[in-house]
Amino acid sequence: MGYIVILSGAGISAESGLGTFRDKGGMWAKFNPADLANPRAFAKDPARVHEFYNLRRTACVAAEPNAAHLALARLERDFSGKVLIVTQNVDDLHQRAGSVDVLQMHGALFRAKCAGCGEKWQAALIMTADDTCPSCGAKACRPDIVWFGESPYHMAEIRAAIAACDLFVVIGSSGTVYPAAGFAAVAQEHGIRTLSINLDHPAGASSFDEMMTGPASRMVPRWVEQVLGAA
Repeated sequence: MGYIVILSGAGISAESGLGTFRDKGGMWAKFNPADLANPRAFAKDPARVHEFYNLRRTACVAAEPNAAHLALARLERDFSGKVLIVTQNVDDLHQRAGSVDVLQMHGALFRAKCAGCGEKWQAALIMTADDTCPSCGAKACRPDIVWFGESPYHMAEIRAAIAACDLFVVIGSSGTVYPAAGFAAVAQEHGIRTLSINLDHPAGASSFDEMMTGPASRMVPRWVEQVLGAA
C-alpha cells in the first residue's frame, strides 16, 4: 500500500471544541448558518456574515489539534508512501498538527478574498464590511469559504487522487454533504479499499469495506498504529 487518501469532516474537529453546523447550542444558537453561508446573504448584510465568521475564527484560534489530527500528521511523516488529506473543514487544525499535504475543499477561515476581483490574502482575525481589497480597493472582502451554491475547491485534483490511491479513508464525516459524500462510492468503483472512522455508521455505509466506530481521538491513533506497524 503506497498511497492513502483521507477525507476528514466536522467530527474530527468537534473533539477540539469546534461545533458543527448541526449543534444546537453554543456558538450556533445566535445564527442559522444556512441563512448566512451564501452569496445572497453577504450581498444583503455583509456585517452580519462577517460577525458569524469572526466568531468562528476566534473559536478556531482558541482550539488545539487533538489526538486524531496529531496521529494523521504522524502518519504523513512516518508512512513510507504518500498521504493526502482532503478536508471539508475550514479550520487550520490539520496544518497546526503538522500535516503538510492538505486540500481544503470548502475554503479556509484564515484566508480572505475579494468578491469583486477574486484576489486572496491572509484574513485578519476580525473582518468588517468596510475592509478594502489590497488589489483593487473594493469594499467587497469576504471569507474565502465555499458557500452554499458555490463549487468546492480542488475537485479535479481530489478525483484524480481518489482514482490513484490504494486506500480511501473517511474520518468524522456524516456522509450527507455532497460531493464529498459520494467519494467513497467513487473509490469503490475504481476497486479501491475504503474505510470509515466515525462515531456511528455513516450514511452510505455500503460504500465502505470496513468501519471503525468511536471517537476520532481514540480510533484514528489506533488505526495509524496499525498502518505504521504493518508498513
